[in-house]
Amino acid sequence: MYNIIKELHSGWAYLALFLLVLAVVNSAIGLFSKKEFTPWDRKVGIMALIGTHTQLLIGLVLYFVSPLGFSSLGQMSDKVLRMTSLEHPLINIIAITLITIGWSKHKKLITSESKFKTFSIFYGLGLLLILSRIPWNLWK
Repeated sequence: MYNIIKELHSGWAYLALFLLVLAVVNSAIGLFSKKEFTPWDRKVGIMALIGTHTQLLIGLVLYFVSPLGFSSLGQMSDKVLRMTSLEHPLINIIAITLITIGWSKHKKLITSESKFKTFSIFYGLGLLLILSRIPWNLWK
């Protein structure tokens, strides 16, 4: 079971990162080109939100079944265990929280510029945090 969840978490990460990068690039283009916020832009944002939330759910299951997750919490002297048991999950939860805040805030905004700006900031910060805590040496 552990290996299946680990492979799913690893594989879904490609899709989640692609969708998140697409949302950030799309919002930056929309912001700088001063275009109107369209249903396409909304769909890109919601797909990135869904992709990252799905990744979070898979990751939480993996966290509790993995020997590198919850069972290793507290072993801070080992860099790999600290990354997989504390840094990776904590920073990614913060990142996905920022992405969720960005999605929620954009719904209350009226102008296209403010919607694109909100996506650019919150989704962009989320992307940077996620990229900063991917355990690249363990990722296939």
